[in-house]
Amino acid sequence: QVQLVASGGGSVQAGTSLRLSCTATLRYTYNLHCMGWFRQAPGKEREGVASIARDGSTIYANSVKGRFTISRSRDNAGNTLYLQMDNLKPDDTGMYSCAAEVWDGCTGGLTDGAFAYRGQGTQVTVSA
Repeated sequence: QVQLVASGGGSVQAGTSLRLSCTATLRYTYNLHCMGWFRQAPGKEREGVASIARDGSTIYANSVKGRFTISRSRDNAGNTLYLQMDNLKPDDTGMYSCAAEVWDGCTGGLTDGAFAYRGQGTQVTVSA
């Protein structure tokens, strides 16, 4: 019912920036009350990076605080999600995917259980 497609990844040098986008396509008239970004590095478990709720409240992983900014567009019913990543580090390398939740009681979060829907990822590679 909810398709999520992430884009904007690439190979960059440490210290530079990237902006990821995630576009949601809804089969029914859902409201995406919460959205988030996750990443998975080779050989590691997936981890939550950032989330944003409908009221604009955000949650960030400690490792990205002050460097990454999550936001939602005002167009497309707020169903386009962004992740501005500044001052990238090699440890930021991974497959980044977006997630969404339609439950109106959600508050976001950095765990898999906070979101019912997840999309395909976009690769981010940061070299030293």
